Amino acid sequence: MCPIKYPNFLLSLAFSTIVGVSCRKEVVTQDNDSSILTSPADSLKYNSDWNYVSHGNGDQNYNVVFPQDAVNSIEIIMTAVQWTNIKANVKSITGFDFGVNTPQPPATTTNDPAYVDVTLRYNGKTWKNVGFRLKGNSTLRLAWQQGNYKLPFRLNFDEFEDKFPAITNQHFYGFEEMTFSPGAKDPSLIREKTTSDIFRMAGIPAARTAFYRVYIDFGLGLKYCGVYTGIELPDDNMIKSQFGEEKGNMYKPESNLSVFNASFFEKKNNDVASDYSDVKAFVAALNSGLRITAPSEWRAGLEGVFNMDHFLKYLAVNNAIVNWDSYGVMAHNFYFYNHTVKKLTWIPWDHNEAMTGSPGIMGASQPGSGGRTGLSLSMNEVTNSWPLIRYVADDPVYLQTYKNYLKDFRQYIFTEAAMNALFDKYHALITPYAIGATGEQPGYTYLTGSGGFSTALSSLKNHVTARRSVISNYVP
Repeated sequence: MCPIKYPNFLLSLAFSTIVGVSCRKEVVTQDNDSSILTSPADSLKYNSDWNYVSHGNGDQNYNVVFPQDAVNSIEIIMTAVQWTNIKANVKSITGFDFGVNTPQPPATTTNDPAYVDVTLRYNGKTWKNVGFRLKGNSTLRLAWQQGNYKLPFRLNFDEFEDKFPAITNQHFYGFEEMTFSPGAKDPSLIREKTTSDIFRMAGIPAARTAFYRVYIDFGLGLKYCGVYTGIELPDDNMIKSQFGEEKGNMYKPESNLSVFNASFFEKKNNDVASDYSDVKAFVAALNSGLRITAPSEWRAGLEGVFNMDHFLKYLAVNNAIVNWDSYGVMAHNFYFYNHTVKKLTWIPWDHNEAMTGSPGIMGASQPGSGGRTGLSLSMNEVTNSWPLIRYVADDPVYLQTYKNYLKDFRQYIFTEAAMNALFDKYHALITPYAIGATGEQPGYTYLTGSGGFSTALSSLKNHVTARRSVISNYVP
């Protein structure tokens, strides 16, 4: 496995969007509950704005949903009763009311808030009965404690198709689902977006993103809730767009990969057949005793089921930029897709905690799952509890490939010129909607003022400079 040199032209293409095309077509369907025959004509009768291109299950329009040079604006309308129900539901999960600042929130839970059906408006068009639910763990709890209406949320455009057959297969310009990140811990409001871009610049498939101005009516009129990052779901259109196929198994694990347990590998597709043989084979190969007795055989067996070269490139990028809320510290925020040729492949996810801190070349002992620091470049502090990283660091062949990718990333992608241009572009794009007369307002923002917003841009640039220095000291 030789390191791949990144051509310079990638830097000029860093911000472009690759448009994926789906072959799925909308068909007339029979609703199981109501026995009402649904068709495009029924949908148009139910919603005069309904159009196959904008509302149907057709081709994904990345240029519309994820523009790279504009900020989209959406309106979400719910009733006061729905907002009351949302508050009651989240209280049952978190243990406290909206706006009650408890000093010690209850323990983490895996329960997701419930969906309610809302109306969504975009660019003069209306989508009816769209599924809306709050999402997140620490970010949701932060907003909930503060009584901050800039809440993280998720949209599913056909969540309620059984209840409302006329919206069967309803999509948003080809997208079924999206999540919206409020930048709760990011005063720059651009880290989630830039991190996804950086991964793709380095050849690591990652969800596409775009900035959105979000207005929400909680039952008393529309309120501006600030600048969000809209994010595609990997299990929606991303696989078809960036992998060229979508028939392989896809998982969203909550596992450190030490042992196989099907309950730790949530299947995002092909869920009718309980076939976990691919990920089960990977975990077995990773933890095989051949790693000690016959390293070359261990590597061959592992690479027969897992795209290790791809993972090493991901690991180099993730450690270079610093992203603590990921595998090696937390057993979540990644997907697996089993490609017909490339084998089981790693997909990074959820980057709101990325691009902060600088753990250095050598790390202290891991503080446990509650640690809030990224991995050192050498990963010396990682224990066997994280076998996919510990065994990489222990294997001279894999470690050298990892180092080569670190060096290439610093030289060809993670340059101050390229990163500063990326940061400046997005900072300028969202500034009118983040601060000033048309910016975010108290109660609907995490910003403490225009000064912090501007300082955060400088901090991102300084972060790149500092990390480049650490990388060059580790791999001269």
